[in-house]
Amino acid sequence: MKDVDIDGIGMTSRRTRDRLIQRLKEQGIKSPAVLEVIRNAPRHLFVDEALSHRAYEDTALPIGFGQTLSQPYIVARMTEALMAAGPLGRVLEIGTGSGYQTAVLSPLVKKVYSVERIKALNERAKKRLRTLNIRNAQLKLSDGAMGWPVMGPFDGIIVTAAPDQMPEELLQQMSENNGRLVIPVGDRGVQDLLLITRQGDTFKREVLEAVRFVPLLDGIQK
Repeated sequence: MKDVDIDGIGMTSRRTRDRLIQRLKEQGIKSPAVLEVIRNAPRHLFVDEALSHRAYEDTALPIGFGQTLSQPYIVARMTEALMAAGPLGRVLEIGTGSGYQTAVLSPLVKKVYSVERIKALNERAKKRLRTLNIRNAQLKLSDGAMGWPVMGPFDGIIVTAAPDQMPEELLQQMSENNGRLVIPVGDRGVQDLLLITRQGDTFKREVLEAVRFVPLLDGIQK
């Protein structure tokens, strides 16, 4: 992939990205590290070419199979909440999707483990991340509600689809020493975006804001 494709032109140019970053700041995103990563992440490569001109709008975009690429504000908000207590080593992502959130996390943490239940999305994400030379992300085709227990415990877990109720399996895969979990929970209407912090057997719950995510589904779609 040529540098010009990564940098973007026209509606995917650096100036367009700068406008997005300014909007995220106005919406309350404060972390310089998160803002810089989102500025540099080539979001236009994570959607179909026909939608690339909309990549730096602050809106969710379809990626096929009934799934969406979350709006940049939500990606920034969840990433900032996950990272708020300091650097993280091992992070689990539930719902690889296009691979965009994985690409945002990769410069900020030591290792990303990401699971996706839809085979075609998993394969596309692997190709995109290889193209971008992202080497600290490991992807797996799996039922996301189960997490990735053999790779745990995780310093952070981020979930990009909404279960009706909190999955107990994910709570048990959090590090006992200030493990952090950012997850939308609720039905197919409006959900609560939650930050769960673990100390030993104690789980502290904080509601960040109301959100709308696709549901977290069971099983693998091949």
